[in-house]
Amino acid sequence: MNKYEQQIYNCMKPVEDLLAKTTNPLHVAILENFRRHVHLEGSGQFDKIISSDMMVDDPTYRVTWGSNPAVIEGKENVVGFYNIAAQSVLWHSDDYLAVADWGIADELTFHQLIKGQGLIDLGFEVDDPEAVYHYSSRQVFLWPYDEKARLKGENLYEDKSTVKIVKADPEDVIPPERVAEIHRECLEKLEASKPDKYWTLEVVNKQLEGAAV
Repeated sequence: MNKYEQQIYNCMKPVEDLLAKTTNPLHVAILENFRRHVHLEGSGQFDKIISSDMMVDDPTYRVTWGSNPAVIEGKENVVGFYNIAAQSVLWHSDDYLAVADWGIADELTFHQLIKGQGLIDLGFEVDDPEAVYHYSSRQVFLWPYDEKARLKGENLYEDKSTVKIVKADPEDVIPPERVAEIHRECLEKLEASKPDKYWTLEVVNKQLEGAAV
């Protein structure tokens, strides 16, 4: 297992740690939705992300990667965005994570293993369009949720002063298919220990009420 694989396995550890000390039912449901969302996205199961118990009907995403910020509206366009992003290897680390009634705030380091052409498309200059680069930056993710703990959108704000782009060591490069395997493995392990619909507010309320008896 190389260093990038290990970081992908660990990327949801901050959520696990925060869940361990969270008792508010809405906050628990939001964190569970967030964790499940990341694993579904990483494993390419986009249809489950946009299901009515995970996401509102009219989501809006704001993405500030590179020099061309984008606003993405509606579930169909969200899936299109994910299909493009899935061509790269994505993960995050070094989180400062918080949850509130309105949703999640997470300052993190966002990582991509991306071909040079992908960086050129984002507005960067690189030497080799066919080489794989490690593109990282500090970002703030603000994910608003509704009163049912369903995702309303994503606001991804990049600190341009922290952008680092280096050509990746070929020994460390992993394909998107391997990332999907890792996220499927993590999700299967997680869901084996959870009840059906564990990310919904209704189920969280029942669990917490049962634990209080």
